[in-house]
Amino acid sequence: MIWNRVLVILVAGVCLTWLYLRFTTAELSKKTSPSGVSLGISRAIENANYDSESFPETRCEQTKKAALRKGIKMKSPFSTPFGAIFQNEVRLNSKRIAPYFIALLCAGNGLLWWGWGPAIGHRWAVNADFFIASVLPIYSFLFLPLYTALMMADPSIRDFRVGIDPLIFSKPITRAEYLLGKFFGNFFVLACCQSAFVVTWFVLQAVPKQGVITQQWKVIPYIKHFLVFVVISHLGLAAFYFAVGVLSRNAKIVYGLGVAFYPLYIAYQKVLLSSLPWRWKLALDPLVMNRGGKFHAIPAEVMNQLVVVYEPDLIVNRAAMILIAAICLTIVYLRFTIAERPRKVEELSVLNLSTAAEGVYYPESSPATRLDEFEGPDYETSALFLHVPVPEVTRVNEGIRANLNKLITALGVEFRLLRAERSLVVLVPLAIFISTLELAFYRVVPEVSYSATYASGTAKALLLFLIGMTVFYSGEAMHRDREARIEPILWAAPAPNNVFLLSKFLATLSLTLSLILLVGLTAIVIQIIRGHTPVEVQPYLITCSAILLPGVLLLTALSIALNVFLRNKYLAYVVSVGTGAGLFYLYSQGYNHWLYNPLLYQLWKYADLAGAGNNQATILIQRLYCLAIASACLSLAHVFFPRKATKRFLVDGRLGGAGWSLLVAVVSIAVAVVAGLMIDAKG
Repeated sequence: MIWNRVLVILVAGVCLTWLYLRFTTAELSKKTSPSGVSLGISRAIENANYDSESFPETRCEQTKKAALRKGIKMKSPFSTPFGAIFQNEVRLNSKRIAPYFIALLCAGNGLLWWGWGPAIGHRWAVNADFFIASVLPIYSFLFLPLYTALMMADPSIRDFRVGIDPLIFSKPITRAEYLLGKFFGNFFVLACCQSAFVVTWFVLQAVPKQGVITQQWKVIPYIKHFLVFVVISHLGLAAFYFAVGVLSRNAKIVYGLGVAFYPLYIAYQKVLLSSLPWRWKLALDPLVMNRGGKFHAIPAEVMNQLVVVYEPDLIVNRAAMILIAAICLTIVYLRFTIAERPRKVEELSVLNLSTAAEGVYYPESSPATRLDEFEGPDYETSALFLHVPVPEVTRVNEGIRANLNKLITALGVEFRLLRAERSLVVLVPLAIFISTLELAFYRVVPEVSYSATYASGTAKALLLFLIGMTVFYSGEAMHRDREARIEPILWAAPAPNNVFLLSKFLATLSLTLSLILLVGLTAIVIQIIRGHTPVEVQPYLITCSAILLPGVLLLTALSIALNVFLRNKYLAYVVSVGTGAGLFYLYSQGYNHWLYNPLLYQLWKYADLAGAGNNQATILIQRLYCLAIASACLSLAHVFFPRKATKRFLVDGRLGGAGWSLLVAVVSIAVAVVAGLMIDAKG
């Protein structure tokens, strides 16, 4: 009964959509005879056929000919402007390497769930209906929200950034066709990338492996559950990200919201849904993560034979997600404008050339009239000097002092660009709010002291935002000049490569340190307001210097090096998100060794930093290990920087810039290896 009603609603939606695409307020063009209006009755009588056997065929032919005469032709959906934009977005994404890498990571995730997932220990069949339906919501939550934000952030922004928006909107295309083509074209590519997970599972049904139980071949459960638990979940999320990107025309806001999705979703689960009945949890959960039950107590033979049936509350949940997507797209349609946004324009432009015209110099005048060489209404001839000494000017372009001045100038430009960045107005307050949410509204139990608890709590909550802002802002800074088409002009300046790299590195590092400072000050204010005194500054300084600062240095250096090596912004984003998601998955499974846990996730307490714990020496060595890796990454990024500058290792018998970078990289790697061996010996 429910499926019947849903099908009727779907048919109604298809009919209304077809009506919208085909309806026009203009009158259909008709071929008018030159002599006036002709009814054509005589021709109809002459061509009449009264043979009952051939009458239906003749009428059909006459209908086709009449339609051709009137110019009415049925168009293919791909021949419409919507279809053209849809195909263009698919073609553009097919030429980018990032979607292929997303699909590869999704396929790798499917491989891990198949061969090393929970089904092995519980004797569950990997292609059982219940197992597919149970794993897909978890897969939808792990790292797909970040990939959704990455794919849906700038489909429309790209046209305005490149400057082809006037060319596109000069064509006979409506706002609805443009926006829907952009959205569904990119969402189709995103769904294809996400489907690599279930495609891998489908193919692995034919691969035998010890410990993996496989039932008979299945096709429908993979398609059905993927559409219900993954595609519809990310349809609403993609529409929201698309709306924010189109209306703000700032991709970094979308990236920040993608990072903030995880703490917001977890807080939504704990604060709101945890106190509701089970059916309300299922109905209000956008990713349907609450469908899991106590499967461990049920025998595996029974679980493998279960058939998943979609209950009414799940159908309502999925319909609500589709409705949210429709609402977001409607808001975009109503608020989107194809005209350039109004800007404040000066009323008058003054060139200030009048002062230069007051004095005119005539170099070929005779010596007898030298006092009259400058003629002007207010010029005093007594002020003329016959001999004016010209100071000697020396241009210094090399040396430490000259390079330092260039670095300060480039860093000032980066700071001005960050100050004009609109996304920080949204992301910084959001990061502060989420990082201090638990401390502000929940009970705080002091470990060593209240200040130590507040400092460690903010450091752990701020970790995800530091990773996101470092990855995305460093990537945007590294590729901003190329996207603005000013990279050749900047690279023509007489400045070494380290100026370009260090300015972006220091600007991103300053941004993250400013966020750490603001969050720390907010935590102190909350501590005072809640009466958890006395306030000690030392725990905040120790936590920042020992935990956050080395981690941020390593993250920024790694991100800079990754953008230099890959030379593709979106590929660097995908690699960063995939690596981070994989590491956090390993940490959650207990594999959190000091060597591959640079941020010390779940490895430290404030007692260890204060000297009361047992890991103080290990933490100090691990911090040295991270700083050495960061130094090596920056040095290698300088060596492989794509700018064609002087990259000789020896210049006039001395080490050049590339030579010093290579030497620093070798020393840093040696220090990292020694520190790693010491950590491994202690671990």
